[in-house]
Amino acid sequence: MDRIKFTSKILRLAAFLIMLSAFVPCQAFAVEDIMSVYTDSYALDDSLKTDEEKQSQNLAAAEDAISKNFNDSVNKIIDATDSASSEQSVVIDTLKVKKAKAKRNWSTWRPDAKRAMWLALVIPGAGQIYNRKFWKLPIVYGGILGCIYAMRWNNQMYKDYSQAYMDIMDSDDTTDSYNDFLHLGVTITDDNISRYQTLFQKRKDFYRRYRDLSFFCLVGVYALSVIDAYVDASLSEFDISKDLSFRVEPAILNSGTSRNPLKSSALGLQCLINF
Repeated sequence: MDRIKFTSKILRLAAFLIMLSAFVPCQAFAVEDIMSVYTDSYALDDSLKTDEEKQSQNLAAAEDAISKNFNDSVNKIIDATDSASSEQSVVIDTLKVKKAKAKRNWSTWRPDAKRAMWLALVIPGAGQIYNRKFWKLPIVYGGILGCIYAMRWNNQMYKDYSQAYMDIMDSDDTTDSYNDFLHLGVTITDDNISRYQTLFQKRKDFYRRYRDLSFFCLVGVYALSVIDAYVDASLSEFDISKDLSFRVEPAILNSGTSRNPLKSSALGLQCLINF
């Protein structure tokens, strides 16, 4: 439609110029020139349309290339993400398998001395359990329980003898708890009361001293359990192979006090330690 309109306009212009040339002799226009102008205009129109088609084709090709590059980039990112996630899942599965399969080899395991010491400080006997020396537990707990029992029993006897001593020292006849400690048929009179007063005082002091001693023994057993756990863990890496040896043999010792070897020498024992 645009071409038809353009052609009609050219024809009208040609007709107008022919009429004008008839009335104006000085202006001579040939029809052939007008037709050449039309032909050139038509060719220019075709070239413009060809350029537009080429530009549209170039734009379409550029869009296709950009879309293709974008799709390729997205696919590469997706592939990289999938591969990274698959590698991560493989690593996680490998770690899980290692954790599930990893078992402690007790034949080559060596305890940590500081950890054994702190365990023994917090819980008596825990250091021995950590060192896997279970046979020491009866010794540790037996010593602790024995000291607790001795401390409690001596404390009870101290209280009983203290009350009996206070009763025998006062002048109140209603307070006679000391009779519980007398043998059958024995009574306290003015002749033997001083002897029993001294006896009850000594017994009171005796049980008080052993009560305090039981407490110190309890602390000593606790301290020994801690020391044993620490030393045992420290000596777990001590070399006890056959290369270690201790040998004692006779030797001649030279003191160097005289030039005469008979006077400056003496017989003795020489100790050799190989490690």
